[in-house]
Amino acid sequence: MSGTTRHTEPIDVHLIAVREGETGPEVLLSRRAGAVYAAGRWHLPSGHLDGPYEDVVVALVRETREETGIRVDPDDVHAAVTVHHRAPGGSARVGFFFEVRRWNGTPKIMEPEVCDAMGWFPFDALPEPMVAYCRAGLDAYLARAPIAVHFQEPGDPIAYDPKAGRLRLVRAAGSGGPLPGPAVEAFAERASAGSPSPTAPGGRLSASDGGSSR
Repeated sequence: MSGTTRHTEPIDVHLIAVREGETGPEVLLSRRAGAVYAAGRWHLPSGHLDGPYEDVVVALVRETREETGIRVDPDDVHAAVTVHHRAPGGSARVGFFFEVRRWNGTPKIMEPEVCDAMGWFPFDALPEPMVAYCRAGLDAYLARAPIAVHFQEPGDPIAYDPKAGRLRLVRAAGSGGPLPGPAVEAFAERASAGSPSPTAPGGRLSASDGGSSR
């Protein structure tokens, strides 16, 4: 370690809530709105730790309740993938993505000032535009990688763009080493094929209808 100041990075948590839909598994997404980073783009319900007294599982349970209204038992929270992310502006963070398949309640918009839509989407028909960091986490989760690196470069878009793929999967020990770059790109292209417009059906909730399901 050089110098006397230790480098630190924020920690955030991301909910991958999964249910069985008519054509297969679906994931819950919300659309950011208002005076927030990446407004107008789709993202997983997520947030930051409130302080050193809160671990990542407790934070995930709290953020899930605050943003979607559903209640999750900590025992139903399962590790999905950890992503080391760097935004185009240069700031970096570590995101813990958790899979949840059991909960109490029905998801609804709880914070309309920062979220104007919420809905369920098949993994092979994700909405656009989506925050690139979020998409990296989902792609790594689908590839069953325990860790991923997503370091964007200056000038990269905030929204996911397969032409600006920065995802690098880190495989578990004994599984054959990191996945080659071309394979990651091919996977991303397959996953994005046929993505619907934001007006496509998908069990959508909107802030204007008070969060009721259409």
